[in-house]
Amino acid sequence: MIHKGVEYSVTAVAPGVWKWQFRIGERVVAGKTEAKLNLLAIRRVQLRIDRELKKADQE
Repeated sequence: MIHKGVEYSVTAVAPGVWKWQFRIGERVVAGKTEAKLNLLAIRRVQLRIDRELKKADQE
């Protein structure tokens, strides 16, 4: 999937647990989130991407 030019992935690890990963430049960011719905997990990753892009712009 792509959000604001950043490719990311969200995969179910267990019921209600999602593993996600994305790359901005050379930096890879990964983690897990708990959500019952995959759309909620996707939205959380998109918000994280927004924060990381904003942080990268400030540097």
